[in-house]
Amino acid sequence: MARRTARKLPLILISNDDGVSAPGIRALAKALERLGEVWVVAPEIEQSGMSHALTLSRPLRLREHAPRVWALDGTPADCTYVALHHATLLPRPPSVVVSGINMGLNLGTDVFYSGTVAAAREGALRGVPAMAFSMPARGNAGACAVRARAMVARLLAWREANPTAAAPLVNVNFPDGRAKGVRACSLGVREYENLVEIRNDPRGRQYLWIGGPSVVGSPAEGTDTAAYEAGYVSVTTLRLDLGRDPGDALALALAKRA
Repeated sequence: MARRTARKLPLILISNDDGVSAPGIRALAKALERLGEVWVVAPEIEQSGMSHALTLSRPLRLREHAPRVWALDGTPADCTYVALHHATLLPRPPSVVVSGINMGLNLGTDVFYSGTVAAAREGALRGVPAMAFSMPARGNAGACAVRARAMVARLLAWREANPTAAAPLVNVNFPDGRAKGVRACSLGVREYENLVEIRNDPRGRQYLWIGGPSVVGSPAEGTDTAAYEAGYVSVTTLRLDLGRDPGDALALALAKRA
């Protein structure tokens, strides 16, 4: 009788922007080991707010941090890019790219700045289903990782049932404390105080700190910001195509010959 070929476990690629030693990524990797073969390629140091930057002006250094855990001295998007295209790093292509768990929220317009979301987005751009997870800085990483595992399992099942569908990009934010439930949401607006703080160093040379604290507002119903404020886990599918409808009046007006 012919020996039945053992089915390979799904390969799960994990990255983040908090760095390879961050508690969020450690909790996530441990939780996802029950779903498949976990590989981590994450930044050597914290890379928060790097968005989708790629390092093109210098060489990158990759080092083995632990078995199946690699640290890269680059951005979150660099990490996913290197993992997907390095000739010998991964034993086979990943079934899913998972980023996080970020120690800090990525709600609403945060997704444009977030390195956490960018690490996942790089996977989706290359045709791999991807999820980004974030939580409040004072949250329980272990509890959030257990919840994340269930969502990743459902994404893997969806991919198996829809192998030719476009790779989705999903952004998930956990609330502060015990979640009341889960809501599918659109993106809200996350407002911050616009601040450039000007200081002088001991030698009299000027330096700047940019960015202020978040501003409390009234989030619109159905958005991820509203779900978070109400104590729910928010799940938002993000579009990779940011283009407007070709029939958009503004686009047509701008496209007219001068």
